[in-house]
Amino acid sequence: QVQLVQTGGGLVQPGGSLILSCAASGRTFDNYGVRWYRQAPGKEREWIAARRWDPHDEFYAEAVKGRCSISRNDAGSTVYLHLMNLTPEDTAVYYCASEDDWGQGTQVTVSS
Repeated sequence: QVQLVQTGGGLVQPGGSLILSCAASGRTFDNYGVRWYRQAPGKEREWIAARRWDPHDEFYAEAVKGRCSISRNDAGSTVYLHLMNLTPEDTAVYYCASEDDWGQGTQVTVSS
């Protein structure tokens, strides 16, 4: 059974940056890739980023393009979402997903 466990998030000041982690058990991301989503208060969940490594592709939503990237550890078992220049509009619960499996979500609040 595949499990995705997220860490990171919390309170970030406007203009700051964050790194969210998503660790997989029972899978490596190399073959299946990862997608990131977020859900802001009162809004529907939105896709923000995706990356796969074999073959290599990465895609970013307009809302985060240019200030977002996805990386992974050498083992391919943990992926990281890097997001910079945060604004209050980035406040949301962030989720990672791979195939049909989802992380538990992690809250990011951007506020001074």
